[in-house]
Amino acid sequence: MARQKGIIKLKGTIGDISFYKTTDGHLAREKGGVEKDRIMNDPAFQRTRENGSEFGRAGKGGKLIRNAIRLLLQNAKDKRVTSRLTKDLVAVVKSDLINERGDRTIQDGDLGLITGFDFNIRGKLGTTLFAPFVVAFDRITGDVTADLAAFSPVVRIAAPGGTTHFKIVMGAAELDFVNESFVFEMDDSGILPYSAPDTAPLNLAGVLTPNSTLPVLEVLGVEFYQEVNGEMYPLKNGAFNALAVVLTDTP
Repeated sequence: MARQKGIIKLKGTIGDISFYKTTDGHLAREKGGVEKDRIMNDPAFQRTRENGSEFGRAGKGGKLIRNAIRLLLQNAKDKRVTSRLTKDLVAVVKSDLINERGDRTIQDGDLGLITGFDFNIRGKLGTTLFAPFVVAFDRITGDVTADLAAFSPVVRIAAPGGTTHFKIVMGAAELDFVNESFVFEMDDSGILPYSAPDTAPLNLAGVLTPNSTLPVLEVLGVEFYQEVNGEMYPLKNGAFNALAVVLTDTP
């Protein structure tokens, strides 16, 4: 793989060289590799087929998670969130001790491996929110909660310059990886002044399906705002908003 330089950037194929654009810039690489038919049928590529199957399963699982929390994710994500999440979900698939290699799944793996995953690498929850919080999920009732005791925003939140207000957000998703469907609930604190001495205790809650037999994921985040002439604007288009997985639960 080579990086294109110069004023004119190419896209497409010339001879055996493919030119394309990525988040890392304009790149070029030589065409090649093993033919698809051989990969799909040659016994020598059995492991390749197994790895590809599990990678694809991880990719679909990541898409389901992103779709489930889309309302929060659109305010707190980086350009590599898809590949980063897929990589971590591949590890979840590989932790499946029930199914054979090539047939391992997310739902039979250790979903707890993605606890702590940050959807925005530029705004990590652990280096943004320093107020203690307690999260919980009751599988019998379906109740999902996130509780924060009263805290001083300027002391407990590391906000980017220009912040005048902030919001604490919580989301919870019940995930059906087999049928690629979900149930989602969210709650938030409302927009609060960053300079206030202390917040009131914050109790965020949602209700998923009681007695669900599906995996559940909970996320917690912080969104930043700037007040201009009485209007609230997402600070720098949400570039430093934080959102992370804080709880996973499997039946």
